[in-house]
Amino acid sequence: METVNEMGCLPDSLTEDEMKQLARSERMAVHASNAANLVLFGAKVFASIESKSLAVIASTLDSLLDLLSGFILWFTAHAMRTPNQYHYPIGKKRMQPVSHPEINHMQEKWMIGIMVFVTVVKFVLMVYCRQFKNEIVRAYAQDHFFDVVTNSVGLATAVLAIHFRWWIDPTGAIIIALYTMSTWARTVIENVWSLIGRSAPPDFLAKLTYLIWNHHEEIQHIDTVRAYTFGSHYFVEVDIVLPEDMLLNKAHNIGEKLQEKLEQLPEVERAFVHIDFEFTHRPEHKTMV
Repeated sequence: METVNEMGCLPDSLTEDEMKQLARSERMAVHASNAANLVLFGAKVFASIESKSLAVIASTLDSLLDLLSGFILWFTAHAMRTPNQYHYPIGKKRMQPVSHPEINHMQEKWMIGIMVFVTVVKFVLMVYCRQFKNEIVRAYAQDHFFDVVTNSVGLATAVLAIHFRWWIDPTGAIIIALYTMSTWARTVIENVWSLIGRSAPPDFLAKLTYLIWNHHEEIQHIDTVRAYTFGSHYFVEVDIVLPEDMLLNKAHNIGEKLQEKLEQLPEVERAFVHIDFEFTHRPEHKTMV
């Protein structure tokens, strides 16, 4: 906050060329993830046919969902790069029965080889995608981590069922199904909180207040500081009090520079600064029930 207050921007900000290079790297991560999902899905379909393992089949069905989610993420990234100021004036950064399968030694080796290959590729993609801060690429990283877990469980239970007890395989399928449901449920809840305008935590509001108060020596009072979720970032609303006799151009410049400073914070999507000369009035915006 001290650095932002003094410099007006975040330290070590990327240059325009660096931002373009980062965008190219992010696109490469998206395309690599989609291509890998397609190839690995085909390989896991083959492994499922050969092994007839319920755990491997459950993992393969999850890979089918990866293709669907990958297409949605790709389409979202593509739509964000094609702005339409008339329709989106502030941009687009916010869019079977239990049985005992028979399997011979060769089929087992094929299944193990494919599943190990798939897991290793997913692990490498997870590490690669976690290097980026872009929300779409981070979503791919989360999806790759999920696949590493489900593939590992599927492979382990399928092999254990072959060598020990047949019921271990369907148990692995049930574990994968329960893990999938719980993971998607947590994701849904997280996104619901992001979409309903939930307030930012108190420590973030305290940082905003500190930054606002130290922005300019002529700020007499801070009437309101709000920050609430709007997608993956926050919308910030600020009411500040300036001297009643201050010239309009000076008051405008103070408010505009404060807005720009607030929008430099990585958590902030948009900031709205309202300037007033007193703070005894009632709130100007009614609360939606």
